Formats: sequence, C-alpha cells, structure tokens
Amino acid sequence: MRDFPGIEVAYALAGRQRVVRLPFEPPMSAEEAVRASGLLEEFPELTGQVLALGIFGRRVDARHLLRAGDRVEIYRPLKVDPREARRRAAAG
Repeated sequence: MRDFPGIEVAYALAGRQRVVRLPFEPPMSAEEAVRASGLLEEFPELTGQVLALGIFGRRVDARHLLRAGDRVEIYRPLKVDPREARRRAAAG
C-alpha cells in the first residue's frame, strides 16, 4: 500500500465506523480537520458539544497541530466509568 501523505479523521459507533481522508494543509489543527471532514454534518449528535479528540489513541487538545499521516479520532462519551465497570465485574 502506498503511503498516504494526508490525514484521516475517524468516528465510530457500535455498528458503524467512518474514516475520511483529507489532504494535509499545514498548519492544520485537530479541530480544523474534524470540521473539514464533514463528519459533524454526517453525525448531528456531535454538533454543539466539546469533542474529545485523539491521535492514534492519545488524547489531544482541539488546537493540537497535525502532522502528515496523523489519524484524528473523535471519541464518544463513556456510558460507564471504566473503574465502575471493573468493580461491577469483580462483584459478580
């Protein structure tokens, strides 16, 4: 597979994942990439809220400047705190 010099923006639901490839135009922030991806229009539930963003599993601020090849991930809010989920699993 050839190297892709641009960036990707990804969002996943339980049964659906969407990845959008964009050309990299520096300087570009994580938030600018999300807006350019069209995912805010495709998934209206994302609009009007502070988005949790990451690059390859590492949380970043929306103003984080991207590098060619980065993959910006839009994280969904957790339904259950992971510590609470472990407590429940251990209890039974």
